[in-house]
Amino acid sequence: MLDVSNAKILVVDDNAQNLSLMRNMLSSEYHNISTVQSGKAALEHVAHEMPDIILLDIMMPEMDGFEVASRLKHSVSDRDVPVIMVTALEDRQSRIRALDAGAEEVVSKPVDRHELMIRVKNMLRLHALSEQLKNSNQMLESIVSERTRDLQNSFKETLLTLQRAAEYRDDETGAHVRRISYYAKHLAQEMEKHDEFCELIFHASPMHDVGKIGIPDHILLKQGPLNEDEWVIMKSHATIGHNILKDHSSPHLKMGACIALCHHERWDGSGYPQGLKGEAIPFSARIMQICDVYDALRSERPYKKAFDHDKAFAIITEGDGRTEPRHFDPEVLAAFVQAAGYLAQVYDQYSDAHETGTSS
Repeated sequence: MLDVSNAKILVVDDNAQNLSLMRNMLSSEYHNISTVQSGKAALEHVAHEMPDIILLDIMMPEMDGFEVASRLKHSVSDRDVPVIMVTALEDRQSRIRALDAGAEEVVSKPVDRHELMIRVKNMLRLHALSEQLKNSNQMLESIVSERTRDLQNSFKETLLTLQRAAEYRDDETGAHVRRISYYAKHLAQEMEKHDEFCELIFHASPMHDVGKIGIPDHILLKQGPLNEDEWVIMKSHATIGHNILKDHSSPHLKMGACIALCHHERWDGSGYPQGLKGEAIPFSARIMQICDVYDALRSERPYKKAFDHDKAFAIITEGDGRTEPRHFDPEVLAAFVQAAGYLAQVYDQYSDAHETGTSS
């Protein structure tokens, strides 16, 4: 697990009492905490010392938190720094405006210490993983002529670490990402794609849900249906994952970013986040979509029981009101029908129970 105790935290609030309270909450786990009392001072601080995370009050004179966040996220050098908005505003519009300005999280006042510590830790881990990935990619580019098999394996292990960091929150065994790799590669082979594509999708497909690392646990693990606001936040995992992976030259990460963004799009245009339709959806994401739906149907979730293979197959090929055949690329759906037996074998071989048993 990443050590984030030495992370640089900047707290911005015009109220000195609030700053003292926040410092006291954070100081039990973090040692490098800076505080400023205005939006202008926050931007000046960031200009000479880049923090790892910013806790930003919204209601401040002269320059409010919305403007500060917007300026940070429009700056090339500052836009990757995670921002948690801290506000007494409780209306839905203000929370949406905060997210639209670029904040990754919104915490309500009075601040709950336990909630704050969890959100700060999650955001710091996400930021650290993203920076680690950037540094790894830059290193690999600088020595491209000297790449060896060991370096390739090390790179793939880094990707696996990132995948598992996200999946561990709701899939401690990692069986889901392993199954997804085999499903996607086999469907690509079924559709006679070239070997390079098949290998790429094998390694890129497990990154589809990496954005879930940015989704609060009370939403990700909720026992029951999400409300409208929770669903908006849950759906943001697609764009979060894309933003983590997009700025890299590695073909694995390029395809991973594409899959992360588009694997919930549907052939008929009813998916998210962009409502893409038909061939506007990248082919790798069309394969990933049906693989993800199949595995979700087969797996137990906080809101549903697991279905057996026949039930999952019937839902995908015949529909059940929630999932319909028109959601899938017809050619990918045809390949799924041909490959269904193999997918069932993969699920049985890498089931959660099997993974748990082999790791004990």
